[in-house]
Amino acid sequence: MLRILAQVSDFRTTLIRVNLAPGWYPDNADPRFVRWWDGTQWTSHVQPRQQQTDAHHAEMQMGGTGQDRVAQQVQRAGVQGVVQGGGGTLFTEPVLVVNQKAKLVEMSNSYVIYDQHARHIGTVEQVGQSGAAKALRAFTKLDSMLDVRLEIRDVQGHPVLRITRPATMWKSKVLVERGDGMPIGEIIQENVFGKVRFAYVCNGMKVGGIYAENFRAWNFSLRDHTETEVARITKTWQGMAKAMFSTADNYVVQFHRQVPDPLLSMIVASGVTVDTVLSQNQG
Repeated sequence: MLRILAQVSDFRTTLIRVNLAPGWYPDNADPRFVRWWDGTQWTSHVQPRQQQTDAHHAEMQMGGTGQDRVAQQVQRAGVQGVVQGGGGTLFTEPVLVVNQKAKLVEMSNSYVIYDQHARHIGTVEQVGQSGAAKALRAFTKLDSMLDVRLEIRDVQGHPVLRITRPATMWKSKVLVERGDGMPIGEIIQENVFGKVRFAYVCNGMKVGGIYAENFRAWNFSLRDHTETEVARITKTWQGMAKAMFSTADNYVVQFHRQVPDPLLSMIVASGVTVDTVLSQNQG
């Protein structure tokens, strides 16, 4: 019996060694990383696991955003000088510069987030689209009729917020969750005509809202439950080249003061996804 077991064990080991070619595989010790299998054993070499994204190789990006361009955006948004405070994270910086990646062909939404000094502090990636949905986006303007799922990630690539906007042909509603999937609240559209308004609703209670300051909904006042403005979102120009060949938009979010959660998370969610959840409604 011992001999048979030993033979079976050796046979299984042989199968593993034959079938598992050298390469990077998920690390059982930490799912955020992948570990190198050399064909016979696991090595000590690890690297961050590639983050999920709906980006496609056919989407032709039109360059990035330089430090000077970020400074110009902050200035155009009316930010006076350097705003004190910070901490280097999406939830501590007083100014967030949100730049959508400009693409000649767009099948997914991607954004880069900077602080007021042009330091990269986060990204936003669309996830969960089917191949048919990507094709529909590439050749039509039917974005509002598709579900939109976004991950807001920190500079290490870890999801800190998850946002879902179900498909709609009328009023939009956005579900906001923490990176681990814990529900935070909803951003609910309150009107269709006139200056658009959205309510921040957490546990059935309104804790603030988004108020467009013009009919084209370019600039927004973000308010708490007392209707006091605590932050602003200002749309900034992306430059002639990008404006002519893409629909990418750029926004600056400025906090007037520190706010607690869940309002803080709702504002960050609005700031980094306002283009997706609001501008698409304009067609």
